[in-house]
Amino acid sequence: MIRAVVIDDEKNNIDNLIGLLKKYSLDVDVTGIATNADDAVELIINTNPDLLFLDIQMPGKNGFDVLRALPQHPFEVIFVTAYDQYGIQAVKFAAIDYLLKPINPEELKISIAKVEDKMNKKKGNLQLENLLELIKNKDSKNEHKLALATTKEIRFVNTNDIIHCESSNAYTKFYLTDGKCIMVSKPIFEYEELLTDYDFIRCHQSHLVNKKFIKSLIKEDGGHLILEDSTQIPISRSKKENVLKALTTIKK
Repeated sequence: MIRAVVIDDEKNNIDNLIGLLKKYSLDVDVTGIATNADDAVELIINTNPDLLFLDIQMPGKNGFDVLRALPQHPFEVIFVTAYDQYGIQAVKFAAIDYLLKPINPEELKISIAKVEDKMNKKKGNLQLENLLELIKNKDSKNEHKLALATTKEIRFVNTNDIIHCESSNAYTKFYLTDGKCIMVSKPIFEYEELLTDYDFIRCHQSHLVNKKFIKSLIKEDGGHLILEDSTQIPISRSKKENVLKALTTIKK
């Protein structure tokens, strides 16, 4: 049985979540609730739960403030939130589960199954620690690490060490400066959304490139990019104008 606490400033949201857990007989025992950040911190310290259902947006201090106020994080977290662009971007970057309100029961079941799997493996929550570092250094993007979940592990890769990404059906390959390649079971468009603010260019349906590794642009034969490692990346006709525009803003 997973011992959980629910933290949300709206009581009806708490009741709805608890109702879903009971309705679908999920192996979760809600041992406490809190409707503000300060009470949440006290509750977590006193009850030592296995799992937090944590709202990001709350009046005053938010869900991230709750995590920052805790000395240790020996638990899993499922964020439950209304749409919040920065919050969800940060959570995705750290590869942590989140549920959008209103909660979809099937997505809730999947998230609980992931928590059970992590608890059985008894590994430290490095994803949560990475999220806290991301929030702490949100204005220093050079320090940000992207969590890449493979079938065997979760790799935390600095965005500056990613040369380019290549789509492979529903998978994405990440080519790194150390010569390694990591394959992740997520489509490339999800990473385009996360990496655009880190000077990555979507130059083709199958390619996402870090601008800092672009050596030159060849205009012949439809156009392609040559990277510092001599890799050639095609430019699709529909992306050509955006690529040219983006390259004029490369920072020296």
